[in-house]
Amino acid sequence: MTTPYMPRKKVVQKRREYNAWVATETIEDYSLRYAPQSFRKWSEFLVANTALGGISFLALEAIGGSLVISYGFSNSFWAILVVGLLIGLAGIPISYYAAKYNVDIDLLTRGAGFGYIGSTITSLIYASFTFIFFALEAAILAQALELYWHLPLWLGYILCSLVVLPIVFYGITAIERLQFWTQPIWLILMGLPFVFVGLKEPAALDRWLHFAGNSPSGAAFDPLLFGAAATVSFSLIAQLGEQVDYLRFLPECGPNNRIRWWLAVLAAGPGWIVLGAAKQLGGAFLATLAIEHGASFAKAKEPIQMYLAGFATVFDDPQVVLTVGVFFVIISQIKINVTNAYAGSLAWSNFFSRLTHSHPGRVVWLVFNVSIALLLMELGVFETLEAVLGLYSNVAIAWIGAIVADLVINKPLKLSPSYVEFKRAYLYNFNPVGFGSMVVASVIAMVAFVGLFGETLRAYAPFLALGIAFGLSPLIAWATQGRYYIARPNEVRLNFPAATLVSCCVCDNEYEPSDLAFCPVYDGHICSLCCSLDAHCHDSCKPSAGEQVRLAAIVAQAIFGDRLSLRLGKRMVRFLGLFAAMAALLGAIFALVYTLGPIAELPLAQPDAESMPLLETFGVLYAMLLVLSGIAVWWWVLTDESRELAEEELDNQNLQLQQEVRDREAAEAALQDLAKDLEQRVKQRTAQLSEALTVLKKAQTQLVQTEKMSSLGQMVAGVAHEINNPVNFIHGNLEHACNYVQDVLALLVAYQLAFPKATPEILELADEIDVTFVQEDLPKLLKSMRVGTDRIREIVLSLRTFSRLDEAEVKSVDIHAGLDSTLMILSNRLKATDQRPAIQIQKHYGELSPIECYAGQMNQVFMNLLTNAIDAIDEDKRGDREPPQIAITTTLADPETVQIVITDNGPGISPEVQRNLFDAFFTTKDVGKGTGLGLSIAQQIVVERHGGRLTCRSELNHSTSFLIEIPMRQFVED
Repeated sequence: MTTPYMPRKKVVQKRREYNAWVATETIEDYSLRYAPQSFRKWSEFLVANTALGGISFLALEAIGGSLVISYGFSNSFWAILVVGLLIGLAGIPISYYAAKYNVDIDLLTRGAGFGYIGSTITSLIYASFTFIFFALEAAILAQALELYWHLPLWLGYILCSLVVLPIVFYGITAIERLQFWTQPIWLILMGLPFVFVGLKEPAALDRWLHFAGNSPSGAAFDPLLFGAAATVSFSLIAQLGEQVDYLRFLPECGPNNRIRWWLAVLAAGPGWIVLGAAKQLGGAFLATLAIEHGASFAKAKEPIQMYLAGFATVFDDPQVVLTVGVFFVIISQIKINVTNAYAGSLAWSNFFSRLTHSHPGRVVWLVFNVSIALLLMELGVFETLEAVLGLYSNVAIAWIGAIVADLVINKPLKLSPSYVEFKRAYLYNFNPVGFGSMVVASVIAMVAFVGLFGETLRAYAPFLALGIAFGLSPLIAWATQGRYYIARPNEVRLNFPAATLVSCCVCDNEYEPSDLAFCPVYDGHICSLCCSLDAHCHDSCKPSAGEQVRLAAIVAQAIFGDRLSLRLGKRMVRFLGLFAAMAALLGAIFALVYTLGPIAELPLAQPDAESMPLLETFGVLYAMLLVLSGIAVWWWVLTDESRELAEEELDNQNLQLQQEVRDREAAEAALQDLAKDLEQRVKQRTAQLSEALTVLKKAQTQLVQTEKMSSLGQMVAGVAHEINNPVNFIHGNLEHACNYVQDVLALLVAYQLAFPKATPEILELADEIDVTFVQEDLPKLLKSMRVGTDRIREIVLSLRTFSRLDEAEVKSVDIHAGLDSTLMILSNRLKATDQRPAIQIQKHYGELSPIECYAGQMNQVFMNLLTNAIDAIDEDKRGDREPPQIAITTTLADPETVQIVITDNGPGISPEVQRNLFDAFFTTKDVGKGTGLGLSIAQQIVVERHGGRLTCRSELNHSTSFLIEIPMRQFVED
């Protein structure tokens, strides 16, 4: 169990920004990383259909035709079946793990025993497969174009290369649509010739079964020729990588889609070889048919010639045959070459991102891959089909064999992790399990392929590569106890749920935990792409960091001792190692060129006189290139050393700058905290002062209003008192005056009866004063004076009741008396005016016992509410309004609460105004007609002084009600 390695230095974080091609995932297709759930929006059928669309490539027919012509029916037939079976078996675990963990073939290779840099070699192998087969497929298409339009091959190669770029530019989104719409057409056209040949030329099958071609053994089986044929067919094993590139987009496997998921994995993964083997056999069959129709052996290998012979049995018109055949070739080759180009762009992206720590975008490597394929076409790759594929298959089968061994043996035996880890942060650069197995198997197989181990092993070189890689992988895993799989534990995988999105500390984008690692150098989570492209950390997060430098120092000390300085010794060790690798690579290239060149048929052990000049030429070229390579390697070592010294110096400066930045950031943060604290205090103090000022203004205004009401009350009380005394005097004496007047009038009547004949002077005076009228009117006058004094006494009593200055602040009072006194004071405003009739007062008084309240203040509340009601009625401009009225209702809301409702039928109050109705200084009246304090003071009296409630209910254009609720008893603190 490894422990996390914490680096001693940090790297200054700088936000990474990708260009538009890389940032747009519909173009980029997550080419260097795990495919997240948010991008996997296609159904199982569409993904499988897109993956199977890639098997339309006519190179399968070309390989089948080439094999039957070179090795006869039996050898080619059994080679295709055996290799197909092996490829199908290898495809099952590869497809399953790729679909389960949503990774492409390169990421799967990393976690299957090859390591981070070790899988770079396999990316190159895979990329070479894509451009080799792209070149073969485009060459087949160019042959068809030449046949139909007489287009020169060199121009056809260019056209066939360019036509796929616009489609592959948009990745799987565009490829899926292409495969979906062309699949039915392709299937019909592919099967049509075989159906008609079977119906019209049944003897063609028998001729194929006995076809000998150029085989030394004729149509019979020969073990060596079988092995040679299998070598060519084995080159197709890398097609599993292209299938996996699509299978990574499958949705998650769950209870609802388990059957569909497994069908898609098996059909699009290992299942492709079923149709692939059938197409090879079909190509072999059509090649013999083309030969029967007059084609030469060389031409019969071309798929266009094969299908022209097949379509000749379907259509009678040669022009129709040619048109349909060319159309079928165009569809087939475009379908496969979009897949080859797409897979190549992914492979080159993975390869160069690790070498250069940069990623200009998958589209750049798409163009690069197509350009290499175009170069191969111009060099005539189709003419050397068997030699190219035979050489390639040895390396490809070793690669796939090592992966399969890890997935089906090492993981079940727990010699490797149960999951697929593909991120740089958690992998060793090289894992000897997969990488070592592949290298050993490839070297032995290629040596056997060139004939150094004899003809038998030469024929069976791919089987040798497969067996060695498959057997060596678990042995190395057991010997190393799997310690080179994981460099440090992946804690992100365990600590975050799968559906969580975590931000990358470098590019600031959000990713799923499966695509993230924790980077102690940047001290944060980092996405797999940013981790792959980082060139500053030097893998400091892993315990293997610096092992190459330490190993170089140990070797230098062992070889040179104290004769050279340590720095110069390490420089020499690096030079010798790189120079030896370069010399071996050049030697291998020259050996392959020599083996596959014009004298490939001559035994290497006994070169004749004709081959000697070529060997000498190769030797001279090899020696010259070694000299140039030595100079280039020495220059590269010095340059790399200078770069490392510059980076070390920059790292030191960065650390100093980083520390200075941290200090300044700390100081700035402290200043900001202080500024925020001061700002917060100022805001708090300002808020307190503002609140205090508002309270003070309100208190001052209320004090003024209270003072006004108090002064008015005192004045009213004084006036009432001053009026009350003389009125009481007059009222009290009116009784006596009435009695006296009655007596005087009785005496006058008595005089008139006693002295009926009065003197003329008395009669004249009686007529002048109209004694009879005075006798009748004087009692009435006194009675009217009594009514007037009674009215004055009632007004005085109402004024005294409203002012309540002669009573205690809290006292049990009749609330109805307070309402009536207020109405008495406002009686003049209730009378009719020019604008409206008199306001009707409807009293609905309940049976209430006296309640304890501040009587004067409650009268002030009644006054404010009734005044507002009268004002509202006066301002009502509605033409169809009802007769104005104010209703006053009193009742008990509960045994301890009195409810008073004052309702008017005025125009009502809008909801916007109701929200601010009780705010101080809020008024809807014109300037000078209101202070905006009436309702505010009323609410304060009811709520704060009496512990009650004052609410408003209003319906616009209908009515307004103010509801007062106060307790029957008041609790006054001592």
